[in-house]
Amino acid sequence: MNNNDLAEAIATDAGLTKANARKVVDAVFDAIADAAAKGEEISLNGFGKFKVKDTPEREGRNPATGEAMTIKAARKLSFTPAKGIKDKLND
Repeated sequence: MNNNDLAEAIATDAGLTKANARKVVDAVFDAIADAAAKGEEISLNGFGKFKVKDTPEREGRNPATGEAMTIKAARKLSFTPAKGIKDKLND
């Protein structure tokens, strides 16, 4: 499923036009991205949590040459599904 498919499903379920549903989908993802950029935890009841995790700088290898290199520290967004979603996945 991509953004257009999601917007189409929302339009059908909520009785919106596809264009308005696409605006809603884009607004939701923008709000999640903005909160994550601020380092906030995003908790969506019944769906799951998005958390920002810091990964430290570490040593790695260039896969093409085998040469040692330093991988920069980074911030990553992780997702933990809610119990209801886990149960749906494992029926």
